[in-house]
This record gives sequence, structure tokens and C-alpha cells, in this order.
Amino acid sequence: MIMRTYPNVILALIILCLSNNKILSHAADTLSPNQTLSGDQTIVSSGGNFELGFFSPGKSSKYYIGIWYGKITEKTVIWVANREAPISDKNSAQLKISEGNLMLVNESQIEVWSTGLSTTDSRSSASAVLLDDGNLVLRQGLGSNSSSPAQYLWESFDNPSHTWMPGGRIGYNKITKKKQSLTSWKNSDDPSPGLFTHEPDLNQSQYVLRRNNSEYWASGAWDGFIFSGIPEMRTARKSGYDYTFVNNENESYYMYKIRDPSLLSRQILDVSGQLKQLMWMGAGWNVYWYQPKQCEVPAYCGEFGVCNEPSFPFCSCLEGFKHRFEDEWELNDFSVGCVREDALECGDADRRKDEFMMSPGMGLPQYSRLLRVKSRGECESACSSECSCTAYARMFTLGWRDIESKMGQKSDKGVIIGAAVGCSMVVLVMLAVLAAMWERRRRSCGTNKVEGSLVAFKYKDLQNATKNFSDKLGGGGFGSVYRGTLPNSTVVAVKKLESVNQGEKQFRAEVGTIGTIQHVNLVRLLGLCREGKKQLLVYEYLQNGSLDLHLFKADESKVLEWSMRYQIALGIARGLVYLYEKCRDCIIHCDIKPENILLDTDFCPKVGDFGLAKLIGRDFSRVLTTMRGTRGYLAPEWLSGVAITTKADVYSYGMLLFELVSGRRNTELSADDTANFFPALAATVTVNGGDILGLLDPSLNGDADEEEVSTISKVACWCVQDDEHMRPPMSRVVQILEGVVAVSLPPIPQGLKVLLAARPEHIVFFTDSTTTAN
Repeated sequence: MIMRTYPNVILALIILCLSNNKILSHAADTLSPNQTLSGDQTIVSSGGNFELGFFSPGKSSKYYIGIWYGKITEKTVIWVANREAPISDKNSAQLKISEGNLMLVNESQIEVWSTGLSTTDSRSSASAVLLDDGNLVLRQGLGSNSSSPAQYLWESFDNPSHTWMPGGRIGYNKITKKKQSLTSWKNSDDPSPGLFTHEPDLNQSQYVLRRNNSEYWASGAWDGFIFSGIPEMRTARKSGYDYTFVNNENESYYMYKIRDPSLLSRQILDVSGQLKQLMWMGAGWNVYWYQPKQCEVPAYCGEFGVCNEPSFPFCSCLEGFKHRFEDEWELNDFSVGCVREDALECGDADRRKDEFMMSPGMGLPQYSRLLRVKSRGECESACSSECSCTAYARMFTLGWRDIESKMGQKSDKGVIIGAAVGCSMVVLVMLAVLAAMWERRRRSCGTNKVEGSLVAFKYKDLQNATKNFSDKLGGGGFGSVYRGTLPNSTVVAVKKLESVNQGEKQFRAEVGTIGTIQHVNLVRLLGLCREGKKQLLVYEYLQNGSLDLHLFKADESKVLEWSMRYQIALGIARGLVYLYEKCRDCIIHCDIKPENILLDTDFCPKVGDFGLAKLIGRDFSRVLTTMRGTRGYLAPEWLSGVAITTKADVYSYGMLLFELVSGRRNTELSADDTANFFPALAATVTVNGGDILGLLDPSLNGDADEEEVSTISKVACWCVQDDEHMRPPMSRVVQILEGVVAVSLPPIPQGLKVLLAARPEHIVFFTDSTTTAN
């Protein structure tokens, strides 16, 4: 009897397993009542946009149930279930449907999280479904093969964590008295509720940010289109965002949607206490807008911490203090603040050992005590004798503040003495002395001066941002470029200068030329760092990389259409005109080539890599004999040693135009090792009135404006004339490409004539089709 039972039991188990597997394969976006999810199992939305499962953030060893994007390279969590109750063993824990609720049990099968609905028999068939907008719903009924639509019993969009998704709501149900609000993570490795919340203001038609229930920012009133305190919303509307604000007797809520469903965007309440709208740009999340400014977040830097917007990171400790917990600072959780390096000797005013350090420009604490004294010394003595007093400020005009009394100007000056318990008053001091912080930043990054609005970074911070320089974007003779992400989610390109001697020259040149320059067709330099021999530059990150990647790539399914190439040519010219004519000193680039033209998300060109650029005066006769560019784009004067002017860049630009037309390098070797030099062919066809469209990149299949192709070919021929005086100024090139002036028929450059007349075996090209970006 027993022997016959075993096969039956085994058969039943097999049938059960097959049954469960069938359900899993049939509904990958659904967790049904007879299913559980554990370990590395996930459910995926129908379109693959989102995925739900167990995850462990950062360096944490704890596990959480969360939802993240399913189609992007960077794992980005948008919702967490068990924020306050992590589990240690994901393989033993289970997410399941129980009595009409979605429930998570830990390794001991103890419930740690659930949807919390009251149990009823009518919900026995409820299932959890992950929708393609990232919303996890507990659904009653199938909603398809049924006479009645599916009923949503619970939604993650109604219970957000730190992320607000398009289609979700932030608001207040006036009937159930339930709020939908955001709560920040504790830090980047810990999704447990942090210090900050984003929630509706129940007394006004606005939304507020709070720290420990204390309001520090408000959106301003809704004006029918935007909230008055977020002017960026007006621009966002034009970019495809639709905002809705509803306030009636039943509910009050605010929501947004994106017209283009292919765009990925989310709004988060960051660990920094800032509300940020982020957009996915193909390689990382970029900040579209944020509120408020970092140093307007109260106590962002913690006790005895100083917040300074121009520096990076924003937080540092006052002189004489150190980080309270180094590990927390490493995770950008600065709220833990700082501690004294040496204990105070307080309590005896007659034998003071403690000294006071003046910090002009400080913001005053929220809690303080007013004391009338006759002198500054009396004020200092009073604060010294009271251990709970950590700082004082006398109120007079030079760097301080006058307190006007009812008795008029002849009254004693007021003095504010901190009298809060312990050090709590200093928690609210947020604004540092700019001079003091500037000096600290100067010392840490080793530069005497940082021009314009450049941020001085610490090497360690850039090392963390680039994940120890692991994501290399490109490189050349002077250094390599790496992708990095700053703590505020901004994606940047970090150039690590690797040659000390050459790097030092390049460092000074780039900082001097780019630091204060801003133009739509020029790559923006954001910051720098110098610590000993370590020299780095931080640029804006351009999502589509360099022009050569698109122009010479083998993938014919992603061809730059002609209209885009024409606009790229025009944009480069405009950027160079700005360098030559709009800057305080004329800036010659000296290294124009496709590798140094970067493209943003809309393929707007930006001239980058000013590694060979050098500031010169308006006297163009100065000889720059120490500069060398990239072979193949060099003007003849580089080889002859004559004076270098902006016309050297014009020549390089002309060579680049030929490559925009042909879609290939100017110099190529054929199968029989014969060198083909496209500019020579193009000049002949252009000047002699040949088939101009025959010069076009074959990948375009002739799909181009013939007049524009002719115009660019003529401009290119003019730009590569041997005599620099025959080359047009770049401002004239802009006028031609804009259609303001016509372009005449150029002569064939003498150098190209020589190449055309020579036998191939006698030609030596001073070009290089395999150059690397410097």
C-alpha cells in the first residue's frame, strides 16, 4: 500500500509544478492567488517597461520588493513595498496573494508588509498586475473576458514611495482623509523613510516640502497652468508635459502626463531634500528642473555643517570640526553633520580657554535668545559661561544686523545668543561665508582661482561619480573621458588628463578658454579638479556622442539624414564665430575634426575639446609654433611654420565639410592599396559642374537638397584654399549657409590640383584616416 502511494504523491507534485509553471508562463505581468514570488523571480509588465521583484540597493545586504524600469541600462527603482521592514533572505521570503491582499512574508514566514485591505470573501480571486506605466494594482476580475470591467482594489500609484510617476497623483482624499505623498529615502543605500516629505497643503491650493513636519518650501498657488513657485513648469508644458490640478468637495490632487510615451520621465523627492524632475537621455538621468536650491533645504549639512552652493560637494564642516560618520558622508547623507575635533572648556567665564571664530555672512538660526548687553566682550563672556550656547551675533550694520527697538536709534544694540539645548541651534545655520568656503575650495582643488561659475571638485568625489573611472567614453593623447553621475543625478563627462607635462598646459588652456564661455554650439565646462598631479575637467554630457560615431558608423539603419548634416555644418560654424568674434580674446581651436564635435539629444552640434586651443590677442600675426593638431585636417601653414590665424580652423572646417557630404574619411585606401583622396574628386566635380549628388554619401540614396549639397561643396573648396587669404572668414560661412549671401564658384585649390595631376604611386598624403581624438 505504501509502495503504491509514493508514485501517486510524486505524480501529484509533478502535476502541481507543471500547473504553476503554466500559470507563470501565461501571465508574466500577473501574480495570481496560487502563485508566489521569491529569489530572483520577477513579474514584467506587458510591454516590458517595468519589472517587479526583490532588489538590494547599493552596498546594502538587505532585500526589498520594488519596481524598476525594465528597458534602460541603469537600474532605477521607482517604488518600494517594505521600506521599513527589509528582509535578509530573498530565497526564503515570499510575495503572495493571501485573503484578498498582496502580502510579503520574510524567511520566518512572518508578514512584514501587505496592502492592508480588510478581508472579504468576495476578493478571493484578486490578483496583482504590473501595468506598463509602472503602476502595480491589486485587481478583482479579469476585465477582458468578463461582462464587468476589472476593479482596482489597491494601486501603488496611490501609495508612492519617493518617486512620482506620470499618471500618478499627489493629493488628499477628503472623504477617506488619506494623503498621497512622497517620502525621501534615508540615503542612496537605504530606502527606508528619510527626513523629507512632499505633500499637499490642506489649507491652500499648493504643495509643500517638509523636514520632520516643518515646512521649508512651497510650490505656490495654482494659476490654472502651473504652480507659481515652479516657473520651470511653463517650459515643461512646451516640451510635452501636461499638468492637471483638481480641487473639489471629494478630493484635491495634482498629476502630470507626458504626451510622447517614448519619453521616460519621473519626479523624485531626493535624499537631498530637493524635488527633481528627471528625464532619461539614453545613457543616464538628467535633471530637467529642481526645487528648491540645495542650501535652502534646512539642516541639509547637519549640525555644525556648512552649505555652500558654488562648491562640490555642497557640504563641509566648520573649521575645528570633522565628519560625524564618515560612511554616511560617503553616501551623501550629510544630515549626520559634524562633531568638534576638541571638546569645549566652558562654564567659567573668568578662565575662558575656548576661542570664537568669526564667520561673517552666516544665516542666523531659527531659535535664539535675545540678550541686551553694552559691549561685544560682554556678549562673548555670556556665551562662554553658558555651555549650551554655541555662537553669538551682535546686530550692527557691517556684516551684522541692526535690531531696531521701540526706543529708537539711541537704544542699546541687541545681541543674539544661541540658547537652544546642546547644539541644536546650529543645525539651522545653512549659509557659509563665501570667502571662507572659497578659500577651502581653493586649497582642496589646488587652483589659485576658478573662473566664472566653475565648480571645484575633489578627486575623491569624481572618482565616486565615475565609479572609479570605469565607463570610458573615449580618449586620446592628452587624456581619457569617462561618464559620471553627480549626487544630484546630473550626468557629466569627466576628462582625466593623463600626461602631466602636456596635461598641465592643456589644463590651463581649457580652464581659461571654456570656463566663462556659454553658447548653444559650444560644449560647456562645468568644473575642474587639481590635486597634485591629478588634473580633471568636468563637462556637460552630450547624449549622442561625437560626430564621427554617426558619420562613419557601419550601421546603415541609423544614417544622419542630409538636413541634419546641413544643420550640423551651420551649428559648428556659429560656434567658431563665437570663439573668434564674441569672446574677450579671439580663441583659435586648432583641432577641428569630427571627433571634437559633440551632439546632444536633438543632434545639435557643440564644438568641444579645446585641448589645443590657446588665447591670443587681436594681433593675429603672432606665431603659434608649438601647437600641433590632427593630421588630415591641418592647414598648410602648420607645415610651413608661418603665422597661425583663425584661417587654420577654416581649413580644418572645410575638410570636415567634405566628410559630411561623403559620409567617409577624406582619405581611404582601395583594395589595390591605391589612395583615394575625396576632396580632390569633390573639388573637380564642384568646379567643373559635374554630378554633385554623385558625391553624396551612398547611405542617403540621393535623398538630399541638391542646392544645399552644391553650396556646402563650394564652401568646402573655398575653405581649403592653400592661400589663407582666399579662405572666407567663418562669419561669411555662416551667412552663406543661412542663405543670406550667395557663394561664388571657387577655383580648385592648388594643392588638390597637384594631387589630381600626380600618378597615385607618387602621392604622399599628410593625412591620417585612423587618427584618435586628442
